[in-house]
Amino acid sequence: MRGAAVRLLRLAGIAGLLGVATVARADSEARRWLADMTEALATQSYAGEFLHLGNGPVEKLRIMHRVRDGHVSERLVGLGNARREVLRNDGDMQVILPDQAVIVMEEAPSAGSLLGSLPTFDVDVEEHYQVEFSGLARVIGRSARVVTVESKDAYRFGYRLWLDETTRIPLRTDLIDSKGRVLEQVVFTTLDIGAAIPDSAFRTSIDTSRFSVVREHAHDGETGHDDEWTLSHLPPGYRIRSRSIERLPGTGAPATHLLITDGLASVSVFIEEPPAPPRQGVEGEGRFGSAYAYSRIVAGHQVTAVGEVPAVTVAFLAGAVVPAGRQRVELGPNAPIPPLVPSRGSRPRLPPRP
Repeated sequence: MRGAAVRLLRLAGIAGLLGVATVARADSEARRWLADMTEALATQSYAGEFLHLGNGPVEKLRIMHRVRDGHVSERLVGLGNARREVLRNDGDMQVILPDQAVIVMEEAPSAGSLLGSLPTFDVDVEEHYQVEFSGLARVIGRSARVVTVESKDAYRFGYRLWLDETTRIPLRTDLIDSKGRVLEQVVFTTLDIGAAIPDSAFRTSIDTSRFSVVREHAHDGETGHDDEWTLSHLPPGYRIRSRSIERLPGTGAPATHLLITDGLASVSVFIEEPPAPPRQGVEGEGRFGSAYAYSRIVAGHQVTAVGEVPAVTVAFLAGAVVPAGRQRVELGPNAPIPPLVPSRGSRPRLPPRP
């Protein structure tokens, strides 16, 4: 009996190891699908309409994305009452805002698509996210595999993605919190992959002849130095990806911009000069759709952290901003967050979205 029991224990141990290996292979395969998704969004041509659902009215949008001879053209059109558009030509992007009669010129993302709520996965995200397959489904008549990206802590959100089995294009994307609740969705209602899209599709139908133009780009060294501010500490897994001096739309004021990322989630931290009257400083928390913002005053400067991450993360990052060379400033990640106290004509900056 003892020999039989030992053999059973050995078999159980082997079976357990095989189970672990199977799970590891499945996780690795799921991560490969995410890498394929990022490549598909950057290299394939497609056109379609999708719904954006979040903390507000449902938006319907049309996207046209073309890759031809190594050049990327893209157009994102809001189909609701506000006919906002985004036009992209390789590295240049225009955000057209008819309700403000403004065109914002800025640099386009280096890869991927203008689709909202779509994560771009770096190779090292598995330390803070669990990636796995969650089943099969059909979306707009196409076979899809569901990939779940679950956060391992409270400093980041997760995702569920329905990836087309043939092309890996995401047919649906859910942004989810730590309890699995859906915060935001992007769902295609029509999609033509591999579409032949003419040049005329990338010209706006809006008369912009009387619009003012705002250019957003780095102004390193023009009015300040991007190394004058730093973070005394960071949430686990996050790092400073870039530093720049930018002019903020609306005010034109220069601000230090620190881009913080964990390889998947991103947070922008802006440090502005003290606001001139009648503008006042802003302190506290705000929410805009699925993005959270946290503002505070540091050494007389306006500091705002904003991103599609939990409120605790933007509060942590805003609380960690210090002038370069200063001593460490502690802000407990579970400290209570006071309500947003906006000033007249002042609010945390968010990029315009169609």
